[in-house]
Amino acid sequence: MDMNNRYKNRAFTLIELLVVIAIIALLIGILLPSLGSARAAARQMACGSNLRSIAQAVALYTTTNDLFPPSYVYASDETGGQWNQRDQLDSNPTPANGYIHWSWSLFDGEVGGGGIPEKAFTCPGVTSGGAPRANPGANPDDWEPGQINDLGNTVGSNLPRDRQAARVAYTGNAAIFPRNKFNIGAQRQNQLVRVSWVDGSRGGASKTILATEFYDNRASWTSLASNLNGVIKSHRPVTPFLGRSAGTNVYNEPNSGNVARFVYPAKDDILDDNELGSNMIDNANSTLNAVGRHHLNGKVNFSFVDGHVEVHTIRETIKQRLWGDRFFSLTGNNKVDMKFNRWD
Repeated sequence: MDMNNRYKNRAFTLIELLVVIAIIALLIGILLPSLGSARAAARQMACGSNLRSIAQAVALYTTTNDLFPPSYVYASDETGGQWNQRDQLDSNPTPANGYIHWSWSLFDGEVGGGGIPEKAFTCPGVTSGGAPRANPGANPDDWEPGQINDLGNTVGSNLPRDRQAARVAYTGNAAIFPRNKFNIGAQRQNQLVRVSWVDGSRGGASKTILATEFYDNRASWTSLASNLNGVIKSHRPVTPFLGRSAGTNVYNEPNSGNVARFVYPAKDDILDDNELGSNMIDNANSTLNAVGRHHLNGKVNFSFVDGHVEVHTIRETIKQRLWGDRFFSLTGNNKVDMKFNRWD
C-alpha cells in the first residue's frame, strides 16, 4: 500500500498535464515568430551574399573590359556567345538564336569568365531560387508551369536556349546595363557604359545601384511576364528613370540642349504591395515595380557599383536618388534632374 501511495503521489493530475501543455503552447507561440524572423533574416543574408558576389564579378569584368556588359543582346547563333551590333534591332532578327544575358559574362559557363558559379544568381527567398530564362531550352526542370518561350513553344522545346543562368533572382540597373537596342530608328539608342562615366558622376560608384532582386508574385514568375505575349522576361533590366515627355518610352524622349530630360518616378508611380501582380516588368508607371519586396519589412538587397550591398525598400532608393544622375546607357543628353521631386 505504501508503494502504491508513493506512485500515486508521483503521478500528474489531468489539471497539471493541461497546465504543462498550455505553457509549452505559449512558449511555442512566443518562439515561432522569432524563429520565423531568424529564418527570414538568414534568407536575406544569403541573397545579399550572392548579390555581393555578382557585384564583385562585374567589377572584375570591368577591370578587363572597361565596360559594363549589356543586360542582354540577340545572339549571332544558337549556342555561342557572340553577337553583332547590327543585329540589335527593335526585335530579334533570328528568334531561334535566343538571348545572351549579362550573367553569361560572369559565371563559369561555356563562354563565361567571371569566376562565379551559376548558383550565385539564385536567392533562397523566391520561387525556385529565381525566374527561368525566357527561352529555357530542353531541360523540363528549367521551365515554370504554363510557361511559353519566344516562339510560343512549351516545356522541353530545345530552341531557343538563352545563354543565361538557368534561374535568375537578380536584375540590373538599365542605366548601367543597356538593352539590345543599339541599332534602332528611335531618337535614342543604347550604348555600352564606361566605368569612368559612373565613377565621375555625382554619386560615384558607392552611391549608384548596380543590381537588385526581382519581385516574385508567387505565381510561376508571371510578375516578369510580358504584356504582349506572356513570355517571362527575366533578361530585362529595370529602368529607374522616366522621360519628361515620353514617360516609360525613354527611347523617344527628345534630345534637347542642356535641359535634363529624365526624372525619377513620382510617389504614385510606385505601386503599393496590394497593387502588385503580373506583368510588373512591363508596368506602365515604372518597371521599378518589378523590384522585390520579399524580405523583412518589405525590403530587398541592392548592390552598388563599388561592390557593397545595402538593404532598402524601393521607395527609399528613389527618395535617396541612388540609381544615378544620368541615364548612362542612352545616347544623347542623358542627364537626370536630381532636384525634380514629386514625393512631397
